[in-house]
Amino acid sequence: MTLHPAGKTGVNIDKRKYDTVREAILQSLQEHGTLTFDDLTAEVRRRLEGTFAGSISWYVTTVKLDLEARGEIARVPKCSPQRLIIP
Repeated sequence: MTLHPAGKTGVNIDKRKYDTVREAILQSLQEHGTLTFDDLTAEVRRRLEGTFAGSISWYVTTVKLDLEARGEIARVPKCSPQRLIIP
């Protein structure tokens, strides 16, 4: 079950898919330092396309929110479009 940074109810997703997308998100941010949400989604898609069954963009959104709630990644304050970093 995922968490949500605003305290909303998370969703139940397959652990293997969660772990795959989590690793791709964290590797992308480690490599680039900071990414917009759109760039992060494109980077994860590039890493997983052809090897991942399901909507990559949906999983990126869901796992990103969970990682924010757990404090593993963060939004850069007062940035538009949304930018993400590893704190």
